[in-house]
Amino acid sequence: MSEFALARLDTASARLELEISALVTIVGMTEPLLDAHGRVISDLRVSVTDRCNFRCRYCMPAEGMKWLERSEVLSFEEIERLVRVLAGLGVEDVRLTGGEPLARKNFPYLVSMLRGIEGIRDLSVTTNGYLLERDAAALVDAGIDRINVSVDSLARDRFHEITRRDALPQVLRGLEAIAAYERVRPIKVNAVAIRDFTEGEVFRFAEMARTTGFQVRFIEFMPLDGDRAWDRSQVLTGDEVRALIHEHYPLEPREREPHATARVFAFADGQGEIGFINPVSQPFCADCNRIRLTADGELRTCLFSMHETSLRDPMREGATDEDLGEIIRGAVWRKELKHHVNDPGFIAPARSMSAIGG
Repeated sequence: MSEFALARLDTASARLELEISALVTIVGMTEPLLDAHGRVISDLRVSVTDRCNFRCRYCMPAEGMKWLERSEVLSFEEIERLVRVLAGLGVEDVRLTGGEPLARKNFPYLVSMLRGIEGIRDLSVTTNGYLLERDAAALVDAGIDRINVSVDSLARDRFHEITRRDALPQVLRGLEAIAAYERVRPIKVNAVAIRDFTEGEVFRFAEMARTTGFQVRFIEFMPLDGDRAWDRSQVLTGDEVRALIHEHYPLEPREREPHATARVFAFADGQGEIGFINPVSQPFCADCNRIRLTADGELRTCLFSMHETSLRDPMREGATDEDLGEIIRGAVWRKELKHHVNDPGFIAPARSMSAIGG
């Protein structure tokens, strides 16, 4: 073989090595964020504050909450950085929660910051709706895709009973305000199902689902209340609520989407949908793809985790993005197989729902 041919072969070999090296790098960067049970993690819930303007009985005590100090709470820039690192690890869906996220000053600006992160496919918010009328336009301009609004009663006096706030008219105006923007879909209305309370709400919510286009979802009462008064007898199961509705409005099941928390049903006559989130009676841990970031920068791999992994502290101590990625991968690898609510000796986590993030 001539020297010219050998030179061409060497050049081709060098180019191939470079291409293989680049491919290895790309594969390494996009390696799925896996736990030890083979689940791919792609969904992140970010609590932006532990503070809330309601005092819902299933979540917080009426008085005596100890709030995080301002210095303990992640800044917008820190949240953006962590979300960007997680997006680089394969997280695609981000939901912003609280406390009450709209109570965080300049919250729509944070939404716009996260909207610009490459790889984030879906950006949503869970809110109690109290400030939604004020912020609806700003949230849409910032790039929000979907929104969930927590409404536990459609009767003003009963709404006050459960939230300890006389705010139902303002919440309903907020729903109307966000519904005016057709690009924000779906709009979901979440109601916590509590025995001896929610039975009286079922048909009002069914009518809402049938007449508004909102997807109403009933969520089983979980042992994350601030008063530590949860008892299994208070859990009104999704099957019980569905049976009440089905007697008057026949329901037909929709196919469950992978990783979905809700079992969704359509009204047989085609007028609307209704969903049931049943973490107590029908856990959906087997294909859980979610992790959570608390307002003070703790990574939680399950809503009921007994352990947390700090991302704030190493970040503030100078960790690189690569360092943070390794910490995240290690924590996710240890993600719990399931919650243990139904196991003998179950112990609720130290943090209540408002401190963890809804």
